[in-house]
Amino acid sequence: MTASKGTLLRLFLAGAVLVAAIATALVFTGVIPPYYAREFSDDEFAPPAPAYRFIDFDDIIGWRQDDPSLALEAFVRSCAVFEARDANAPANPMESLGLSDPAVTFSGAVEDWLRPCAEARALIVSAYADPANRRGALRSFFEFHFQPVEIFSVRQPLPEGRAHRAGPRIEREGTFTGYFEPVYQASRNRSDAHTAPVLPRPDDLVEVDLGLFRDELKGERIAGRVESGRLQPYEARGDISAGAKGEALAWLDPNDLFFLQIQGSGRLVFEDGGVMRVGYAGQNGHPYTAIGRVMVERGVMPLEEITMQSIREWLVSAEPGAAADLRDENASYVFFRELETVAPELGPLGAQGAPLTPGRSLAVDRRYHTLGAPVWVDIEPVSGAGDKPIRRLLIAQDTGGAIRGPVRGDVFWGAGDDAAAIAGPMNAKGAMVVLLPRRLAERLPEKAGDLPS
Repeated sequence: MTASKGTLLRLFLAGAVLVAAIATALVFTGVIPPYYAREFSDDEFAPPAPAYRFIDFDDIIGWRQDDPSLALEAFVRSCAVFEARDANAPANPMESLGLSDPAVTFSGAVEDWLRPCAEARALIVSAYADPANRRGALRSFFEFHFQPVEIFSVRQPLPEGRAHRAGPRIEREGTFTGYFEPVYQASRNRSDAHTAPVLPRPDDLVEVDLGLFRDELKGERIAGRVESGRLQPYEARGDISAGAKGEALAWLDPNDLFFLQIQGSGRLVFEDGGVMRVGYAGQNGHPYTAIGRVMVERGVMPLEEITMQSIREWLVSAEPGAAADLRDENASYVFFRELETVAPELGPLGAQGAPLTPGRSLAVDRRYHTLGAPVWVDIEPVSGAGDKPIRRLLIAQDTGGAIRGPVRGDVFWGAGDDAAAIAGPMNAKGAMVVLLPRRLAERLPEKAGDLPS
């Protein structure tokens, strides 16, 4: 009996080892996914929050090859906005990092930015006989006054969700898109070809910065109108379009108006040759809905074919009622104002109030980034912008309803068809390094968030 039991035990152990070996082989060949590779949906994780770590300029691929001249000029234009503000005011009053340490700030006070601004203003007028020497001096300026901080996006698993035992999702790369200043044919009065009014901001539109009322709501805004002493939602796109009232700045084709509102600015060319530049003046408070996503959900077009150009082609070819129905899926509606003082070679005014620089201005999420901050981007190659990665210094000068997240950017490419050819299809992965003034960086821990050592 003893020998028989021993034989059975040996057979059992051998079988267990064999089963374990087979299971291991199946896991590593992908037939059976391991527990730690289990996939969870985005709904199982909290909204993204930033994490960061200090790096050196030598760690930035392409830093020595970039010519920062246009970036410095754009930075000086942002400095004019800083210098007009109270030095003790928060540089980014909408900052809401969501970090465990509330003392951590990427923005600081306006005064943290004033010394780099003063040095930049003096440097930009300096004369250099050798362009290479000038580029070197500009790089040295940024290296002396700023600390590079690499930004990550971190999403924690929801404590009550299926992924509660999973680790945080840490992403170095985010999505980078492009935008531009369109040029559209317009009429000063309604016509058969131009039936959509470019409306100025209505007098009854009230925009509210919720962060003024609750710290946890910093970076969140709503808009509406006051009725009987209460703030009520403003009309959605469809209602505004159907009952448009007030004197229009100009009249456009309905599809042109729709894309003008997505870009937030544009140049309108009238029959007599006159040109009007218009820029963002307000929004009705409804969330932005990407109609490309609606088209995918309806089975109109597969996701891989969705671009600005393909959406426009569908709208133009569709029956007018169907086109209007799709446009109205985006309840957000933008109002405009005429821009009379912006130089023709520059872009429109961004959200900071500084004119945008083609190829050097970036729209960011203001909850995490300060408008006026230099930002290094490393973006995978983009159609129309060359066959190499986009590695250059930009200035954060704008924002947008679809720009959400710590590593999320929208590059301004300029005006007209050439800029549209780059911006329209741009949907690329990239990384982001923010340059913070050294006096601000000195008050920060060198690393924050759930980053690996």
